Amino acid sequence: MRMTPFGKLLDPMEARRRLLSVARPVSRKEELPLPEGLGRVVAVTVRSPEAIPAFRRASWDGYALRSRETKGAADLAPARFRLVGELHAEEGFPRPLRPGEAVAVATGAPLPRGADAVAIFEDTRSEDGVLEVFHPVEPGRAVAERGEDIRRGEVLVRTGELLTPARIGSLGAVGERTVEVFGRVRVALLPNGNELVPPDRTPGPGQIREFNNLTLGSFIRGLGGEATALPPAPDDPREIERRIRDALEGHDMVWVTGGSSVGERDFLPRVLPRVGRMLFHGLSIRPGKPTLAAVAGGKIVLGLPGHPTSCLSNAFWLLVPLLERVERRREPILRERTVRLASPYGPTAPGFTSVLPLRLENGWGHPTYRGSAAITSLVGAGAFALLPGGKPRLARGRPIKVWELPPPVG
Repeated sequence: MRMTPFGKLLDPMEARRRLLSVARPVSRKEELPLPEGLGRVVAVTVRSPEAIPAFRRASWDGYALRSRETKGAADLAPARFRLVGELHAEEGFPRPLRPGEAVAVATGAPLPRGADAVAIFEDTRSEDGVLEVFHPVEPGRAVAERGEDIRRGEVLVRTGELLTPARIGSLGAVGERTVEVFGRVRVALLPNGNELVPPDRTPGPGQIREFNNLTLGSFIRGLGGEATALPPAPDDPREIERRIRDALEGHDMVWVTGGSSVGERDFLPRVLPRVGRMLFHGLSIRPGKPTLAAVAGGKIVLGLPGHPTSCLSNAFWLLVPLLERVERRREPILRERTVRLASPYGPTAPGFTSVLPLRLENGWGHPTYRGSAAITSLVGAGAFALLPGGKPRLARGRPIKVWELPPPVG
């Protein structure tokens, strides 16, 4: 069996830089009904055409009045007012408030003209049309001013921001019915290897079920993209090349799993230079060393290891930033934090960055890694650390920097 050794391995952060430097952001746009926009990336900055609230309104149940008329109010000497009406949120008072008058108001009701404050219900007593207020009420108390929530012309969402429930709500508050978003990133997933059979088939001798498509497809969809799972390609360089070229049509990227190393039937290192310009082959990282990439017609073709943990852990540190760039996201997907190592780990291999998946619990990081071929290494992992090579054994309780994966991918 003939093998070709790797050349000089590339630093993983340099590999990430090269990918991001050639990544072509999605330019497709679509207009969606507002309720369908959750989780999509905004394509056009939207400013509010109006102020919210559009009028001064009560922000508490109580009594609208002139605040200066409560000066000196006390438990034994309350300020007294005539109750001249009541207002609910959909109603308005027909005239200006006169001296010595108060109006009962529900939360959201417009303030009568002349009133500048609301005495909250708990601080008052009313009987037979007379209101008693036991404490001075400051101007503006329990009042939402016009434009207090949203000013006219204020930016509601910016290009590249993710549509959250609150952002959708703010658009709806000013009457927007649709939102313009970027198209979802489209990724074709192509496994290769004679030994692969679909997950719903019982493997024969020497065969294994192919499930990297399931894993990576879920990862892509969990981050807002679209994944096309293609049938496994055989160990035939001409067929692999044809499949890659076909997949580039209609997709923004192609991720190929398996055949990325240096074995006799690892054909990707020979195929990708015929498809496009090579960016790298071989990374100084564990797991995930046999990773390669090329760019063809402005589109990235990635070759990922067939071992499931190597494949998915590469997605954590390398492909999340790539998806951010292609999806045009302004806000980072990964959240950086510091935790304490729950059990000893290491030493790390000299010259190799180690990807350590972790389950987070109460400020502690529990390592879950069991081997590059074990998908269970990542079950329960909600974060990962990148540990430099050549470091001695890390003791329990040592603080380490981690990147937290958002649900549903973590």
